[in-house]
Amino acid sequence: MSRWRNFTGSVLEMSNSAKKTSESHAETPRRKGIAKKILGAFPLCCLCGSVAWREILFFFLVSLVLTAACPLFSQTVISDDFHSRLLPAPRNGGFTQDDYWVWGSSVIKGEDNRYHMFVSRWLKYLPFHPGWMIASEIAHAVADRPQGPYHFSDVALPARGAQYWDGRSTHNPKILKSGDLYVLYYMGSTHPFADLKAGDGLTLDSPYAIVARSNKRIGIATSKSPYGPWQRRDAPILDTRPNTFYSFLTSNPSPWINEDGSVILLFKSRAYKDSFPFQTSMKIGVATAPHFAGPYTVAVDHPIFGEEQFGEIEDPTIWKDAAGYHLLAKDQQGSITGMKHSGIHAISKDGIHWELASKPLAYTKSVRWDDGSEQTMGQLERVFVFLQDGVATHLFFATMDGPGGFQNGTKSWNMVIPLKAP
Repeated sequence: MSRWRNFTGSVLEMSNSAKKTSESHAETPRRKGIAKKILGAFPLCCLCGSVAWREILFFFLVSLVLTAACPLFSQTVISDDFHSRLLPAPRNGGFTQDDYWVWGSSVIKGEDNRYHMFVSRWLKYLPFHPGWMIASEIAHAVADRPQGPYHFSDVALPARGAQYWDGRSTHNPKILKSGDLYVLYYMGSTHPFADLKAGDGLTLDSPYAIVARSNKRIGIATSKSPYGPWQRRDAPILDTRPNTFYSFLTSNPSPWINEDGSVILLFKSRAYKDSFPFQTSMKIGVATAPHFAGPYTVAVDHPIFGEEQFGEIEDPTIWKDAAGYHLLAKDQQGSITGMKHSGIHAISKDGIHWELASKPLAYTKSVRWDDGSEQTMGQLERVFVFLQDGVATHLFFATMDGPGGFQNGTKSWNMVIPLKAP
């Protein structure tokens, strides 16, 4: 009887060891030791005294333990060749509106079993860039399938007055859920100037753009329904700080809410400088919080991505699976992948310290459509990774026609690329 108790204890110990997926490779010698204990503890009379039968039964028992007790064990080695997972994009997928510039989006499945997209838009009488800085709003669209097509439902975060930190522009949505609350992260900005009319000039060196850019901050809104109403905060969750790499602005939030409610938040930043355009090159920082409501603290006093750290990237999106945290982002100058404005893939164990995947190229501006054609997009940005049952299944992008460059496009919309299973 004592040998059976030893056997049961060994099986439980091996099951617990398997559950520590992040340590699975390092614990290989320990697992072999546990395996020997299982064989030694199992009554030999049940195995007819045959060494061969002992080995066969042993491997059968171990496979049962690892399959039933810890299915994640078999997922600890995941291919990081993200580019090979891209499937043809549906022509009729995503979201578009004729009278609006449409840009980055984020999607979540609701309790109604429909798919809810939160997406930036602003009227086309404004120039694409910098029109978004002064007059963007976050709209809500709905579809019956992840790939869409999505249909406009309502405006989730409209303008609410210049006196608010986010009163004139809401942009860059990222939607998550914590408990029974939908949590919408976004960039907000404001300016004190009158609304522009069609034909009014708007350039990057106008007071509108300079003030609106410098007022970019990150905030959250919450609701119990993707249809709203949304409770907005009177202050951003992540402000600037003098003499730091984020002294000029904080923008482009990329959050992940962990199972314990804590938050990893990657963000775009720029430091202040004395001459026009009064900002440095882009940096990516990381902040943490014990809860989505905050407080948020910048985790390290230096950028995690930038010209001196891997290379300049923009618009990161992050998620977590059995292998750890993942990041996709635009390679702003091509210094990482060798292809300007292609996508990079990076990985992390803690969401703070990152390294490039062994095959860092995640996507390019060349898109294969489901009608068999291929197209190099004018812009392909603001990637968002949609998960189903913890697995990345679709990529959403803001995209634009034309030869490249915001000033050369005539239409922008949101598109989707399905992914092969890993």
